[in-house]
Parts: sequence; C-alpha cells; structure tokens
Amino acid sequence: TAVIGFTMPSQLFMWGGMLVGLGVVIFASMKPHLSPTLAPIYAAVEGLFVGSISAIYASMFSGIIFQAVSLTIAVLFLMLFFYKTGIIKVTQKLRSGIIMATGAIMVVYLLSFALSFFGISIPYLHEGGLMGIGISLLIIGVAAMNLLLDFDNFEKGEKYGAPKYMEWFSAMGLLITLVWLYVEILRLVALVSSSD
Repeated sequence: TAVIGFTMPSQLFMWGGMLVGLGVVIFASMKPHLSPTLAPIYAAVEGLFVGSISAIYASMFSGIIFQAVSLTIAVLFLMLFFYKTGIIKVTQKLRSGIIMATGAIMVVYLLSFALSFFGISIPYLHEGGLMGIGISLLIIGVAAMNLLLDFDNFEKGEKYGAPKYMEWFSAMGLLITLVWLYVEILRLVALVSSSD
C-alpha cells in the first residue's frame, strides 16, 4: 500500500490513511483481542498515508526518502542495541516520563491541527531555523524513546505468557512508533534541506 500511495499520491490516501489508522488504533486499544485482524488493516491504511506523504516530500526535495528511511532504520537498530545491552533500562520512572512526553507532544499536535482551521499556527513547530530544527530533534528523541517501550512490551509479553493476540497488538505498537519516527525524520530532513 505504501507503493500505491507513493506512485498515486492523493489527499484521500494521506488523510484517509491517517484518520482510518487512528480509528483502528483506538478500536484496537479497546479490543486488543481483535489485533490479529486490526494490525494488518492498520498497516495497510498507514502504508497509503506513508506513501502519499513521502511522495509529497520527494517532489520538493531530491533524495529525501532514502535519507529518511536510512535514518529511521538506523535509529531503530541503535535503540534496539541500547535496549538489549542494558545501556538504557526501561524502569517505571523512564516509562512514565516517555508516556508523559509523548502525551504532551500529541496535545501540541492536536492543538496545532485545531488552530490551523482558524489560520493560527504554533510558532516554530513547523518552521525551519535553529528553533524549528531543535523542536524537531526533541520530538524525534521522544519518538525514539518510545521504541524502548515497544521492545519492553515484547519482552514482558513473552516473560509473563501474554495471550497470542498480544503479539499482534505489540507489533502494531511498534509500527505506530516507526511511522511516527519516519514522518518526524522526514520533516527534519526537509527542514535542514530548506535552510541550506
């Protein structure tokens, strides 16, 4: 579906993929036992979103997709290395901090989205320059830290013998984090490219 979204980008794929994906995630959170069905649906609609948004950025900046994909994969493996070696341990305090930071970012995103209907934008959030790049790096840092929670969910699920459907639920959680991380890195590379 990402290839379809990339080769035939449209606002319908982008917004539809994002909103349907959000709906699927909310539904899966309430009914995790349906994850074996919902996770592939989420992956399919999110592919349309990722493909479409990638096509938009690719039309503005040459080589940006390769850079964003490479950086996303690099961050994934770096965080996996930090997790598996125990360099960063997922304690309850760290988990709470990451969840609070993620929640704060989501509130700012929702506020920004709501204010955009009135022609108001939150300063620096979608702008270039050092401040905009700094905010983007901070958001990428929080997204990367969410990978640690995803890895920990897999490990705890195995350790405590979680039901089989939780594999799908946890995999969907990892995919959500990777999509968020990729989109943020894409935006950062675009900000850096436009400020050159």
